[in-house]
Amino acid sequence: MVAVGVPSARDGCRVGVTVSRTVKGAVARNRARRRLREASRLELLAPDSPLLRLGIRYDVVLIARPAALETTFEELRSEASAAAHSLARASAREGERKPMTPPNE
Repeated sequence: MVAVGVPSARDGCRVGVTVSRTVKGAVARNRARRRLREASRLELLAPDSPLLRLGIRYDVVLIARPAALETTFEELRSEASAAAHSLARASAREGERKPMTPPNE
């Protein structure tokens, strides 16, 4: 699974799920999409999610790879949780940075 997040000005987090065409067959792609959507609901959008706990708002896109059908659901949840923690750390680092000043022209 690949996770891409962008800070959002909306009130809450949003998660979109897409499945690579390398997952052959519509049934398999839909199954992978359902599994990823449920894992993200439980880990990224849960009340105890690091993103919501810290008040961080992100739009997240999860991209499923063929392995999403072969891994256990617990492994998918673990990957979604790791993505949430990674976004929370990235947001914390972004908050620590000082704004860049434009170079003198």
